[in-house]
Amino acid sequence: MARHIGKLHPKTCALFLCDMQEKFRPSVAYFPQVVSVAARMLQAAKALEIPVVVTEQYPKGLGPTVPELGAEAIRKFAKTCFSMITPEVEEELRSLPELESVILCGIETQACIMSTALDLLERGLDVHVVADACSSRSQVDRLIALSRMKQSGAFLTTSEGTMLQLIRDARHPKFREVQQIIMDPAPDSNLMALFQGQNPLFS
Repeated sequence: MARHIGKLHPKTCALFLCDMQEKFRPSVAYFPQVVSVAARMLQAAKALEIPVVVTEQYPKGLGPTVPELGAEAIRKFAKTCFSMITPEVEEELRSLPELESVILCGIETQACIMSTALDLLERGLDVHVVADACSSRSQVDRLIALSRMKQSGAFLTTSEGTMLQLIRDARHPKFREVQQIIMDPAPDSNLMALFQGQNPLFS
């Protein structure tokens, strides 16, 4: 039942970080803010011992993952398809037999994020799209892609909401560590403008 309502548990989830690479820096809207929020998610994942998958889209042409993400020590899965679910990532997922949920961050929302979300949903996994850690070149594409993923059954959430759901209790042994991550508000990636006026796409 818990999987249908979108509860998150550190022992049954993984964090996916999608294609936050150098060549996207000048073209993707709110790139620094999105990477900063994703870096906060990575810090929380490390604290809570959550498995992390990092991909790079055609790194030979689009460059490496940006250093400010803080993922230098994590294996990178190179890909050319939009979805993060490559054969190598599939193999990685098979090593996580308790996996029920994936927390998804990165770029671009209408391309690699949506393709990954749909592939994961098709495999019966819950998908939690961290809206303040996803962006696109076009904010229209970003907005419609978030709506499209929600229509398909993904859960739209925020970085702070995700972290608090993962720890659940101020008595959690890692509460203080996660609290330090969220002490300062997440950088603004203009989500309020997207959702302003009770957008009918999200009603």
